[in-house]
Amino acid sequence: MKRIGFLSFGHWQAIPGSISRTGQDALLQTIDLAVAAEEIGIDGAYVRVHHFAPQLASPFPLLAAIGAKTKRIEIGTAVIDMRYENPFYMAEDAASADLISGGRLQLGISRGSPEPALRGYESFGHVPAEGETDADLARSHAELFRAAISGAGVAQADPKMTGMDGALAIEPRSPGLPERIWWGSGTRATAIWTAEQGMNLMSSTLLTEDTGVPFHELQAEQIAGYREAWKKAGHKREPRVSVSRSIIPLVSDLDRRYFGARGAHDSHDQVGYLDGGLARFGKSYVGEPERIVEELREDTAVAAADTVLITVPNQLGVEYNSRLLENVKAIGAELGWN
Repeated sequence: MKRIGFLSFGHWQAIPGSISRTGQDALLQTIDLAVAAEEIGIDGAYVRVHHFAPQLASPFPLLAAIGAKTKRIEIGTAVIDMRYENPFYMAEDAASADLISGGRLQLGISRGSPEPALRGYESFGHVPAEGETDADLARSHAELFRAAISGAGVAQADPKMTGMDGALAIEPRSPGLPERIWWGSGTRATAIWTAEQGMNLMSSTLLTEDTGVPFHELQAEQIAGYREAWKKAGHKREPRVSVSRSIIPLVSDLDRRYFGARGAHDSHDQVGYLDGGLARFGKSYVGEPERIVEELREDTAVAAADTVLITVPNQLGVEYNSRLLENVKAIGAELGWN
């Protein structure tokens, strides 16, 4: 079984051809696409979070709105940069959005990716301690956040107000949310750490390491290491694993006009430098549906994951992306995804 979700980066630009021209456009169209995706039978609506850029940034108002307008579809992030987050305020927001949706939140978090702002998280008031890296900062924020949504006491009670001593927990809390936290992992080592922490694994279309093997094989190795570490850690529940893919079936003249030239250009992995080191980027699946079906049969990471997130060209609007998701769903059916 495979769940299929869409992943929107929520870009907006006032340029020719863009239907998403303002921040309001990007937000409202994301809500509308989630509603349309649910009607089509897609399983998840996910958003990417970036700061200091014309993209989606603060996810919880958007997730709450999607949750209020849908009934079945999973809603989530892929991913929230924890360097920027106040863990306890985020715990309140996340629980509220999850309760509004009826427990459908699948929250992807991570250390984040390179941002336009130099140490932008420091402008948000979060400065690594002496001897601490920004990755350490993200992990400590994640630890506090997960403790808060699990009901840990995080603030000392005022006996004059409460008539009691002891620590108070964040309110509201949403049952089950702690088991629906995912860590966005870019390496095999962080995937093992993710398993040890008891979080689901979210793997993207790039890995910040390169061993010379095709991307999907490196990613499948990452997933296998994660599952082995999960088993070794002794966690009781079955973990979930997602991978992201760019899949664009060419079924109309409009598809070919927009993306026909990408078929040959993006049909291979790319290797480059990102954040000071080598990174391997997975190929895009662009072409006739029959060819994409055959190529996906060979993708070992897609075979190993239970959820596939399809990145959508959100600036082309809700109508175009709804048709794209219908075509991707048909490809999934050919592969036996249910």
